Amino acid sequence: MSISSALEQLASYRARNTRASQDTFKKGCAVLKSKVSIGDDGWAFLEQLALASIDVGRLDIADECLRQLFNKFPNSPRVAVLSGIRREATDPPEQVLKYYDDLLKMDDTNAAAWKRRISILRRIGKIEKAVQELAQFLDTFYTDADGWLELADIYSSCNQYTHALEALSHALALSPQNPFTVLQFAETAYTSGDLPLALKMFLVVIDMSESDIQAPQDNPPSGICVRAWWGIKLCSRRLMESRSHPGSASDTRLPKNLNLIDELATERVLTAYSGEQGTQ
Repeated sequence: MSISSALEQLASYRARNTRASQDTFKKGCAVLKSKVSIGDDGWAFLEQLALASIDVGRLDIADECLRQLFNKFPNSPRVAVLSGIRREATDPPEQVLKYYDDLLKMDDTNAAAWKRRISILRRIGKIEKAVQELAQFLDTFYTDADGWLELADIYSSCNQYTHALEALSHALALSPQNPFTVLQFAETAYTSGDLPLALKMFLVVIDMSESDIQAPQDNPPSGICVRAWWGIKLCSRRLMESRSHPGSASDTRLPKNLNLIDELATERVLTAYSGEQGTQ
């Protein structure tokens, strides 16, 4: 592959926020060795290559990228956080936490440093401290949807599904058109035992994902829709098998014609998997 093609591919990864560490490292090293002039995109390229190098364990390349970035941007908080990510690969967690603490003392609005600190706390098992700091972070940066998703994930890992749903409701308020967030909400509601709420949200996923498909009934479901139809099937079946099932904690009402929803879900799931077999 030519250098120009490699640069185009790397730029595409950046635009789509795709890590693709192995391929990024391979193409990035070729570009770095060529010493071709990239212009203003060169700094974004160096950051991209540094992260990929850390992912694949080539810290020597990451250090070279950081050296060039520090020479160009000696006081950049972004480069400082990137250096912290490099330290996470080799230094003890306590030292890296102190490094991020120092960054936050210099600038307490450095959101990236704050989030890296929280991730380390979670990784070393200080869950309560991680939740406390993440809550403080979200009080300051409420519109950080990824932060709310992280908080929901921590609560779910601790089986605190009510708190997880509360965190996810904030993420939904910030990104109401994201079907993956709706799906996560539905699956969390299902795990918590609130089947009516889970069923409602699984149906919302289908409405969001299939609304732009012409005649969706004539096409096998794919991707996120398969998971949503499975969720609808599980919810409807369990609700039909136990009419005395405890009410919804969220006071969500059951839809009418539950049996028809169950039949439709069965048909869509079977269509999805028969379609997969037909293409093999």
